[in-house]
This record gives sequence, structure tokens and C-alpha cells, in this order.
Amino acid sequence: MKKIVMTGGGTAGHVTPNIALLPALKKKGYDISYIGSYEGIEKRLIEDQGLPYYGISSGKLRRYFDPKNFSDPFKVMKGFGQSVTLLRKLKPDVIFSKGGFVSVPVVLAARFCKIPAIIHESDVTPGLANKLAIPSATKICCNFPETLEYLPKDKAVLTGSPIREALLSGNAERAFSLCQFQDHGKPAILIVGGSSGARSINTAIRNLLPELVKKYNIIHLCGKGNLDNTLYTVPGYAQFEYANQELADLFALAQLIISRAGANAICELLALHKPNILIPLPAAASRGDQLLNAASFRSQGFSYVLEEEDLTNTALLEAIGHVFLHRDSYIRTMEQSPTENSIDIIIRLIEEVSQR
Repeated sequence: MKKIVMTGGGTAGHVTPNIALLPALKKKGYDISYIGSYEGIEKRLIEDQGLPYYGISSGKLRRYFDPKNFSDPFKVMKGFGQSVTLLRKLKPDVIFSKGGFVSVPVVLAARFCKIPAIIHESDVTPGLANKLAIPSATKICCNFPETLEYLPKDKAVLTGSPIREALLSGNAERAFSLCQFQDHGKPAILIVGGSSGARSINTAIRNLLPELVKKYNIIHLCGKGNLDNTLYTVPGYAQFEYANQELADLFALAQLIISRAGANAICELLALHKPNILIPLPAAASRGDQLLNAASFRSQGFSYVLEEEDLTNTALLEAIGHVFLHRDSYIRTMEQSPTENSIDIIIRLIEEVSQR
């Protein structure tokens, strides 16, 4: 039986693409194990999948001063030693890494043990963890054509991001009932601001609510603690802190999505062929990756981009009107994406590398 060790953690975005690959890997007959941090979010997510999970020491490497910069390199070194021991015990044919700092010692250990490793970079420019792992990787998967410029040509492969199969099989009628909408004739708009919400987007939507509900049903995922109790009686408006299993149904009902521009989130929109408006996190609140992600999707014709500093009532209404007017064009362009079958592309790459 072929064996694969997967790694990645720190945020859900470093784990859910790995989970999306599991059905295809199992179908191919792979014995799957996972290496993550002792108590990171990846531990719960992977144990829920019933996979063997191995925790290692993990340190965060930072570009800024922090007292932990003096101790964390030793945690990484310890994690490297633990990874070498685990890989010699598990004897995998291949490693697949989705990134995050816990993945660095695993990928370095793979090179030390002469095991091929594939890493996946979600954003346009590689994050620090993947930058450290690139020299030890056999192949590097990426989501955006622009990323190829930052990677070694003999290693880089444009694959897109693996998307959970469950997202592709939502039921629009279930979502309609969940939201308690009354008018089937109105198209639905889904607003997704991330697990903690996006204050600027929440404010803009609620400012426009009287105007929006005249033409649209509004589904607002506003983030934990951001519900507005004064708006529960507004017809055509449904608000939730977040969605889990229901997300696939909400996607199925929505004809337009308004979202931040995190790499995994927008790749889901691409896979679902959902016309969308991206409002990326500004550079002041990030390393600028969402701005680059959004710019790439705009240049490929997948998205309408409205930057946060330009977010006004008028601009948002105009954006919504524009996307609805041209929604068929957006859908056709997304259907022609070369990363349409990302899971198949990545599985073929895993098969190829593991047979070397």
C-alpha cells in the first residue's frame, strides 16, 4: 500500500485543502498519516477525519522582533528531530504540505530522509514558512499564474486549490428555508467576512439594507459577536455569525458573493463558478496578500474588486449592479479556468512524485 504523510497547520486555511484531498487519496489506496502541532487547530480537524495524528514541537518564525524569536528556533530544531524519527517509522512514499510553520521541520526532515515532498502555496507570493521549505521541496503547487514567477521553474506547477466535495453539492431550497425568505423571485446575495467578520463590510451592508432588500434576498455571515438584534424582522435579510455544514446550501442559493480575498475562500468561489465582489483586507492589516490575490482574480476575469478605502454605499451598489449585469460573462470565464480540476491535478502530481 502506498503511504503519504500530510502536514500543515496554524489556521484552518492550512488544513482544509488537505482534507479536501482525502477522498481522492483514499480512492487511490493511500495509507494516510498527519503531522501537526501538539494542540493546533489542525489536531481537532484531522482527528475528526479519523486519521492517525502525530504532534511535534512547532515554533513560529517572525519577520519582526519578539522575545520568542530567541526560543522558537530551538522548537523548530526539536520538531525537525521528531519529524525525522516519525518519517523513519512511518516510511511514507511522499509528503504533502499545505504550509504553516509546523510544516517547515516536516519538509526539511523529508529531504534529510530522501522522501519526495510536495508543498502547496495558496497566495500570490509565498509566505515565510513556504519560503523556508521551497529548497527542500520536490514540487510546489500554486493557485495563481503570477506565483510561478516567484518559484523555481523546475518545481512550480499551477494547480489551483483543492476544494471540499461537500461544497459542490449544496441544496438551494434548504438554504431558502433556513433563511426564512418569502420571495423566490429575488436573487440572493451572500456576504462572507471571515470567521471574525469584517466590520467595514458589515457596516456597508447594513447601511444599504433598505435599498438592497428591495431587489435581493441578503444572507449575511457577519462573524462571531456581530449579530444586530434590531434587524431580525427585516424581510429578505438573514444574518448568521458563521456557517458550517450549511455553507454549501448557502452557496447553492447565492447568485452573487461578496467576500474578503483569502486564497482558499476565493478558490472556492472559482470552483463553484460564483460571480463575486472581492473586498480584500488592506495592506495595513496584513502582509498585502489579499490585495495581490484579488488583483490576480480581477486580471483573469473572475472577480470584481472593490478596495476597502473605496468602499462607499454608492460604490458597493454600483459593483453589485455591474456584476449582476455581467454575471454570465463571469461564469463563462471561471468555467474556462485551467485550475478547474485542482484535485485531479494534485493527485496526478502525488502519484508521479511517489513513484520516483
